[in-house]
Amino acid sequence: MAITKAKKQEINDTLTTALNDSATSVFVSFSGLGVEDNNDLRKALKNNQSDYFVAKKTLMKRAMDAAGISGDQPDLGEGMVALAFGADPMAPAREVFEFSKTHENKIAILGGVFEGSFKSQAEMMEIATIPGMETLRGMFANLINSPLQRFAVVLSQVVETKA
Repeated sequence: MAITKAKKQEINDTLTTALNDSATSVFVSFSGLGVEDNNDLRKALKNNQSDYFVAKKTLMKRAMDAAGISGDQPDLGEGMVALAFGADPMAPAREVFEFSKTHENKIAILGGVFEGSFKSQAEMMEIATIPGMETLRGMFANLINSPLQRFAVVLSQVVETKA
């Protein structure tokens, strides 16, 4: 079934807005991903204030051109393509990456938009592997707490040798 011009314009507007207004947008290639798995990915993204939109590659390329983003556009390759986007700078890439671990060869990051410019697949994979804010806070607290713990162990050892 053919898409009407009005529907194409609506999709183009949605994609352009997502590319311009989101902190991060990730181009996702997927094939062989069932409806249930696709819905699981959408739920995971929604839980992290992100969204997921599937569109034809020609409409995706038109939206990338219309958005006026600097850098080299990523190659959308073969297969079906979707756009994961959100206000959190790390969440869309991280959630797609985490989902790809359990669905190997079915979903992959192709590239994206980060801080107002196009990024390659390798750059988006680096962004995707950055831990979440809660994990980073925990790591920081552990780092700050570590010298205090060592000092307490040393003091207890001194007390035991004196006693």
